[in-house]
Amino acid sequence: MVRATQLLHPQREPAVPRPAATVLLLRDGAQGVEVLMTRRSPTASFAPGAYVFPGGAIDAADAQVHGHAMRRPTQDDLRLTQAVAAIRESFEELGVLLARHADGTPLSPADLAAFDRRKPFVAQCIEHGLKLAADQVFVLAHWITDRDLPRRFDVPFLVARMPPGQQPVADEAEQFEPVWVRPADALQRHEAGQFFMIFPTIRTLERLRKFETVDQVLAACATEQPLWTSCPRAGFVNGAEQRYMEHEMAYGELALTSPDGQLVHHLDWRHDQPVRLLKNVMRLTAGNPGVMTGPGTNSYIVGDPATGYIAIDPGPDDAEHLERIWYATHGDIRMIVCTHSHPDHSPGARPLQAMCEKKPPILGLASLPTARPASEFTPDRPLAHHEKLQLQAGDVTHTLKVIHTPGHAANHLCLVLVEDGLLFSGDHVLNGSTTVVDPPDGDMTDYLDSLDALTAACDEHGIEYILPAHGHVLGFAKQAIAHLKGHRLNRESKVVAAMRAKPKGTLEEWVEIAYDDVPPRMWPMAKRSLLAHVQRIESLQLAR
Repeated sequence: MVRATQLLHPQREPAVPRPAATVLLLRDGAQGVEVLMTRRSPTASFAPGAYVFPGGAIDAADAQVHGHAMRRPTQDDLRLTQAVAAIRESFEELGVLLARHADGTPLSPADLAAFDRRKPFVAQCIEHGLKLAADQVFVLAHWITDRDLPRRFDVPFLVARMPPGQQPVADEAEQFEPVWVRPADALQRHEAGQFFMIFPTIRTLERLRKFETVDQVLAACATEQPLWTSCPRAGFVNGAEQRYMEHEMAYGELALTSPDGQLVHHLDWRHDQPVRLLKNVMRLTAGNPGVMTGPGTNSYIVGDPATGYIAIDPGPDDAEHLERIWYATHGDIRMIVCTHSHPDHSPGARPLQAMCEKKPPILGLASLPTARPASEFTPDRPLAHHEKLQLQAGDVTHTLKVIHTPGHAANHLCLVLVEDGLLFSGDHVLNGSTTVVDPPDGDMTDYLDSLDALTAACDEHGIEYILPAHGHVLGFAKQAIAHLKGHRLNRESKVVAAMRAKPKGTLEEWVEIAYDDVPPRMWPMAKRSLLAHVQRIESLQLAR
């Protein structure tokens, strides 16, 4: 866990979320699933003027009427209370009544006409012998309002089929203009500035648009578990506020730089100045963006003015980039560490060393004869597996532990900032792409074994964040590594299938099958990793 003393901003306790429930009323339209949405009052305290799904806060009374609701055998008390709240809100806001007679028969027009939206809802249901159709309400998603907002809600997004024969009528107090809309159309209108929606609504519609029928939606929700759970985080891009879910690339960096969710961090890629991630960690991104490097190669600086600094991956021999590293450290670089010898990582080491008055040692592992000519590298001193590099001043220590991780390159290593549970992953783990494993210096079995070593390191050191050589900080470190390993093994299965389909095939033929989900323009690079897969498959005799 990151030391509180190294956080950039004073932390504050986010507002406590209030329990609420939202329901997506669905119907099958001529062109697919349609969802009922309404516009919130322009004076509402939360999301004024936004198009939303009906819903609101869960009342204490919602948990007291379980005996007057129909429930599924698998529907626990919490889900039942949420469904009751959603049904009540649908009636109060839109006059939609999700209820049936006790014998299961549907409502008649006379039943609907007998209800008064100004009177207590459940009492009227009891009076007319009706039961709430909570058994027809399913959980789709679970949203928790972003930590930076003053009003927060803990909200299941529920789904239910619109009762036949009913028409929504807005209360004209909290909700206005009920409209049936296809998710894709709502999103398109929002992009055009004609249909304002907030982040959770947008993301929910993005996922809902893949379904063709209401039956498909309800079948997907039959497990009683949300299809996703999210408490988004916010940062700035080009000066504008942007929000991200847990699986999106910027989320981990926002969690690291602002654990309490304050809107303070800028996510723009800067090549002209360092980006502070913690008090003791800076990132400088080299000006070498490209297909293989993403926004550029990340150089990291660990330390503080009292302890001095360690520079990790000085990058290419780029005078302006190296000068920025020198200025960011005031020239007080105690060590230069290269995660591996590829030309976008290590060539800057010697020129950076020469810029420093006290020549810091260049540390790493020497390239092997299997490395390509442009990747030749010899450190001043080789690093040993599990060796520790320390900076210390007074009672403050920054310790980098070395982990040898061959696979992407034979001399690849990763570094753990022990006191803060951070993993500097070089090219072994990237954000937004998978690294190339290029034989003969790259080896797929070594690569997978090294992922296991990094998982063990996460357990040992409580690692929560991964700082890659390309891309933003990754959160949920163990899950990210597990996902990457799963992706590699799934790719291996596709390579095995290609080899079995064409036993005498070539790499060119196999890549079309095994990488059919990758744009053809990327196949020349994909063939490098394909060869690594083939060599592993052949050595383990997996294609027989």
